[in-house]
Amino acid sequence: MQCPACGNPIQGAFCSHCGAPAAPPAYTAPPPNAYAPPPPAYGVPFPGRVQRHLQILGILWLVYGAYRGLTGIIGAAVLTGLSHGALQNWSAPPTFPYGTGAHWMAGLAAVVAAFTFFSTILSFLVGYALLNRKPWARTLAIVIGILQLIHIPFGTALGIYTLWVFGCSRSAAEYEALANHT
Repeated sequence: MQCPACGNPIQGAFCSHCGAPAAPPAYTAPPPNAYAPPPPAYGVPFPGRVQRHLQILGILWLVYGAYRGLTGIIGAAVLTGLSHGALQNWSAPPTFPYGTGAHWMAGLAAVVAAFTFFSTILSFLVGYALLNRKPWARTLAIVIGILQLIHIPFGTALGIYTLWVFGCSRSAAEYEALANHT
C-alpha cells in the first residue's frame, strides 16, 4: 500500500515519512438483490394489518352472528312464555311479572325475534363476505361494526376491532388489492 500524500510505501495506519493516514480500503457494494424483500403477495408489499386480521375478523363475525341468533331465540322464548303465563291465569290476582296487560309481551317477542333474525343475517353476511374477500365487504363491515358498538360487551369489542382493522385509508387500498386478486 502506498501513501496518498507522498507516494512512499506504508507499513501501518500512517505514513512513516509524512505522517498522513493511510487511505481506508475501498468500499465494495453488496451484490444486487442481496437484501431485497420477498415478492409482494396480492400486490401488497408486505402483509399489512388487513391481510393479517381478515380471516380472524370474518370468523369472529360468524361466531357473533351465531351468538346473536341464540340469545335472540332465548329472549323471544322467554317473552313468549311470560305472555302465555299471564293469559292462562285470569282468575288469580295479578302477580309479578304477570301484571295486568302482560299480553303485550307476545308482540314484543315477535319484534325481538324479527330484530334478532335481521341482525343475525347481517352478521353472517359480513363474516361470509370478509372470508370470501368480496369487494363490498369492507364497507358493510364498517357500517355494521358501527351499529354493533351499542351491544355491550361483545358487539362493542367486535365493532372496535372491525374499525381498527378497516378504519385507516391504507386499509382501504390494501383490502382493495386483496379483493381484486381472489
